[in-house]
Amino acid sequence: MVFRLFDDSAEYRNRLQTPFKPTKATLAEVRSVVPRHLFEKSTLKTLLYVTRDVMLALIVYKLGWKIGPLCESITLAGYPVYLGFLAKCALWCLYWHFQGLILAGWWCLAHEAGHGSLSPHSWVNNVIGFTLHTFILVPYYAWRSTHHAHHKATMSVERDENFVPRTRSDYGLPPAQVAHVSDYHEIFEETPIYTLLRMLFMQALGWQWYLATNIMGSPRYPPGTNHFNPSSALFKPHERSGIITSNVGLATMSFLLYKWTSEVGLANFFAFYFVPYLLANHWIVMLTYLHHSDPSIPHYRKGEWTFLRGAISTVDRPLLGWAGRFFLHNISHDHVAHHLFSGIPFYNQPQVTEAIRSVLKDDYNYDSTNTFRALYRTFTQCCFIEDDGDVVFYKNRQGKAVRIVAKDEQSDTLL
Repeated sequence: MVFRLFDDSAEYRNRLQTPFKPTKATLAEVRSVVPRHLFEKSTLKTLLYVTRDVMLALIVYKLGWKIGPLCESITLAGYPVYLGFLAKCALWCLYWHFQGLILAGWWCLAHEAGHGSLSPHSWVNNVIGFTLHTFILVPYYAWRSTHHAHHKATMSVERDENFVPRTRSDYGLPPAQVAHVSDYHEIFEETPIYTLLRMLFMQALGWQWYLATNIMGSPRYPPGTNHFNPSSALFKPHERSGIITSNVGLATMSFLLYKWTSEVGLANFFAFYFVPYLLANHWIVMLTYLHHSDPSIPHYRKGEWTFLRGAISTVDRPLLGWAGRFFLHNISHDHVAHHLFSGIPFYNQPQVTEAIRSVLKDDYNYDSTNTFRALYRTFTQCCFIEDDGDVVFYKNRQGKAVRIVAKDEQSDTLL
């Protein structure tokens, strides 16, 4: 039973067995089934969600300060020392898990604010987004700019901003007609421990690395591109004041953390803020990576890309079940709907998902595979794409794609 928990889902296996055909649905057809009232935004409802999440973080923070005295009381009551130690470890793990989830939820709310979906008033969206993102050291306006560009060109090889696949030529691989398995192994084969270390690095520091270096962003930008330079090629001239504002916010938050750490000590900084901060980044990287990187999902070049095709080439996943819906505000459960209608509030997106499935049918991508299994699968199998072809799938360490394009759709696509 435990091992079956980490099997590929039936939905994923079915996609692999079905030759891919780009959707025949139209954006007008999809839009027609979404009730108009779902687009309505409520500032009051948003403020209730924000208040809830802030209060949850404060409650968990206050409870965290009781861990030490509680565990000391266990020892003082005459119980073995190891029981107090085990209780302390268990309670800190609970604190880190829930505070990390709550802070990831703050990121999700700020993400919604960046889309203007929390309130009909732009200043309300920006105040909420800037405040929540700055607390977890995210440059709100800089990220909002590149994220909007990502939504405009999702899964476009030439124009997307995030998780852009690297090609055969980027890795210096020989042409497919003459390449041997050993050529791929030389580039991509690695020991299990090295794979694990790379995954841990991505999950712990991948978000910061992306902001600082634009790693896995579009390769069309020059070296040194990042989210902190107001003159970066990522931004338009009129956005530069926002980038400066983001940087000032990050500097102010860093100073406040420094002053707080001076009061409570470095150990408490790590325990109360830094570990939950890393875990929040873990959830952020995991969910965004898996939305847009999967062996069964296509990328498009300009000959075949459309907004609708790009938007539905994302994957809905039941990340953390009810907890994902509660803490992460439906971001993983309803990501296809979000890409189609990013201005709809997150609390209405479950209804949008149900509506659009009636039109998209088999073109709707859902995967109930255990998320950690999906992460490993994507990390180890999504290696590169071909330099040619308007509809392309990731190829694995053997130089093979696990899904093909139907021959009657695009016979000249390199698979």
